[in-house]
Amino acid sequence: MNKEEQVIMGFRDLFNKRVSLNKFKMKDSLKGYKSSEVHCIEYIGSNVDSNVTKLAEYFYMTRGAISKITKKLIKKGIIESYQKPDNKKEIYFRLTEQGKVINKVHGELHKEFQERDKVVFEQVTEEQFDIMLSFMEKYSRHLDAEIKKQGGADIINQNDFE
Repeated sequence: MNKEEQVIMGFRDLFNKRVSLNKFKMKDSLKGYKSSEVHCIEYIGSNVDSNVTKLAEYFYMTRGAISKITKKLIKKGIIESYQKPDNKKEIYFRLTEQGKVINKVHGELHKEFQERDKVVFEQVTEEQFDIMLSFMEKYSRHLDAEIKKQGGADIINQNDFE
C-alpha cells in the first residue's frame, strides 16, 4: 500500500472509529432522530434563513432528500417554516424551542467528544496543524471540483441514531 492509500485508509479508519465511539452516546441522547436530521437541526440552528437549497448544497444532497428531512422535522415539531414579507416564494426554516433543545444536546455531546480527544490534539504542534489543514484544504478543493464536474452528489452518511 502506497502512502496515498495509507492516508485515505487512515482518514476512513479514524472517521469510522470516531463515529462508532460517538454513536452510543448519540443514540441514547438523541433517540428518535436520524443523523441527517440532527445535522440539519445543527445547520439550521447556526445559519439564519436556512432553506432547502442551502441545506442541499451544504450536505451534498438533492433538494428532494432535504425536503423529506425538513418535512419530518416540521412534523416532529423541531423546525418551523417561514417566509419573508418581501419574498413569498422562498421558504425558510428556523428551530422551534424543542429544536433548540435537541441542538443544545447535540452541541454538548460534541464538546464532550472534543474533551475526550483533547489529549491527542494537545500534542500536535502549530506547524503540524498547519500542514494537516493545508492538505485537507487542497484535497477538499479537488473533491469540490470533481463533485462539480459530476453535477453534484448525494453523499451524506445516512446512519441514524435510532
